[in-house]
Amino acid sequence: MGLKAAPEDQALLLELQEFDTRLQQLDHRLRTIPETARLAELATSSDTLRRSVAEQLGALEDARAELGRVESDVAVVEARIERDRGRLESSSSMKDVQALEQELAALARRRDELEEIELVVMEKVEELEVALSSIRLQLDAHEAEVAATTEARDAAASAIEQDRARTAADRATVAARVPAELLALYEKQRARYGAGASHLRGGVSSASGVALNATDLGAVRAAAPDDVLLCPDSSAILVRTAESGL
Repeated sequence: MGLKAAPEDQALLLELQEFDTRLQQLDHRLRTIPETARLAELATSSDTLRRSVAEQLGALEDARAELGRVESDVAVVEARIERDRGRLESSSSMKDVQALEQELAALARRRDELEEIELVVMEKVEELEVALSSIRLQLDAHEAEVAATTEARDAAASAIEQDRARTAADRATVAARVPAELLALYEKQRARYGAGASHLRGGVSSASGVALNATDLGAVRAAAPDDVLLCPDSSAILVRTAESGL
């Protein structure tokens, strides 16, 4: 003998199905919040920008170290020039004077070369500082967008979760009114086929969207009001109401 349930109890399944459909929709909305996808994009961009900052900072540190070495070399040459000038002023030997003058000329050339290198490296340092500052500004703006997007995502998720909690509570209230065997069958069919109850409206099953054929409609008309029937197309419990067109 098949399962039987009062028509009014079977009608409760339509409310349950509405709640379950709503819960599925809310779960889908929670998974597909636009800000979630945007945050994933921003995470990739953030990684790229952070790498750029690290690379630019490394290049700047290398350039500053190079500038320090050149400045040190210039200082050494200038110290030697000052030393040789002092020796030149105090020397009375023509041979020593000639040697010192030659060395001073060579040191002057070396200093000129180093100062040219120093200018080039200084320009490089300045360019790298500007580039690093620009990337850091981009990263700051990027992180501000991440913070704003995270806040928007959390707000949207909170609203959906609150809606879901209310819907789940309303569903539980209706489920408590459904006879245990009927509820168990509903849950079984919903888990297996995706829909637990289908409203037969105007001869059309709401779960499948398909009109019952003449044979199936004849079987439905012949069934007792408390017989629990399954939709031939969706396998959901077929709920009959005054709108069923029987």
